[in-house]
Amino acid sequence: MRLLHVMLRVGDLERSIAFYCDVLGMSLLRRKDYPDGRFTLAFLGYGPESDTTVLELTHNWDTSSYELGAGYGHIALGVDDIHAACNAMAERGGRVVRPPGPMKHGSTVIAFIEDPDGYKVELIELASRHQAA
Repeated sequence: MRLLHVMLRVGDLERSIAFYCDVLGMSLLRRKDYPDGRFTLAFLGYGPESDTTVLELTHNWDTSSYELGAGYGHIALGVDDIHAACNAMAERGGRVVRPPGPMKHGSTVIAFIEDPDGYKVELIELASRHQAA
């Protein structure tokens, strides 16, 4: 077994695709409209679905926003240089909501960026993660 994808419901599909592709560097892998159901699915990721876990964005045509819910946490991405990654993402229009630094009660260096719908994306510096393990 392996994790295939994580799904987020988004209010503005084009805005979300732009964020995940332009700010976080993912690629749009596939997209399909379902007119009878009035929704569109877009799959994005850092590699092919056959090899990597991807992000599914679901846009229900008649819904422009969602309450995020108390059970949702975040998506996590590994980065080699967290300061450079945050700077680059901010330059591309990303909103860093927690600057790079050690996690509370630990030494792993993390940061958080927020997508256009308010979902949090955690950045984890891979070198510090391996040192802390």
